[in-house]
Amino acid sequence: MDDYPLLNLFWTMLWFFLWIMWLFLLFRVIMDIFRSDDLNGWAKAGWLILALVLPYLGVLIYVIARGRSMGTRDVREAKERDAAFKAYVREAANSPDAGGTSRGGHVEDLAKLADLKDKGALSEEEYQRAKSKLLV
Repeated sequence: MDDYPLLNLFWTMLWFFLWIMWLFLLFRVIMDIFRSDDLNGWAKAGWLILALVLPYLGVLIYVIARGRSMGTRDVREAKERDAAFKAYVREAANSPDAGGTSRGGHVEDLAKLADLKDKGALSEEEYQRAKSKLLV
């Protein structure tokens, strides 16, 4: 243990974490190359070859040249995922349940029943029977 001082251990850890961070950046750049809609196939191939053949320089050049558009694409994709999730939730909330009526429809049906009862078209007994059928 005396032949490897504590400061060298910290220095090794620092270099290890920097290497891991660079790997994450490399994979992020490669993913961005493939998801970029504004690049044609040859441009994607060129950027990919540059990032793989000269990794440090290629990644640095890519981040300098296209870093702003990387952020823009991230924000756009996050908004698209959020909109898709919200649309899914809205669709799931209005989808038919086992009885064939929509979940939001129960509220509307109950409101219609209450309105019919208030107008005198339904008696209290008929209202309670219809309400129990809806809620089951």
